[in-house]
Amino acid sequence: MLTLTAIDQSYNKVIETIKSCKTKTQLEGASRMVENFKFLYRKIGYPKILLYNLSETLKKQYTICQLWEQY
Repeated sequence: MLTLTAIDQSYNKVIETIKSCKTKTQLEGASRMVENFKFLYRKIGYPKILLYNLSETLKKQYTICQLWEQY
């Protein structure tokens, strides 16, 4: 059985939060979560790919929210 580290758990929580956003206001909160994640784990070191994935997921969800608002 695979045991998740604290950074894995935090990363997964931020990704789930981003994907659950339906409005721009919710995405602003998720964006703050991403910034907090960066601030917290920058001190201990983290794989840079995690930040890239968080940023890309945030951009993708922002696009989805824009489409939702059009309808």
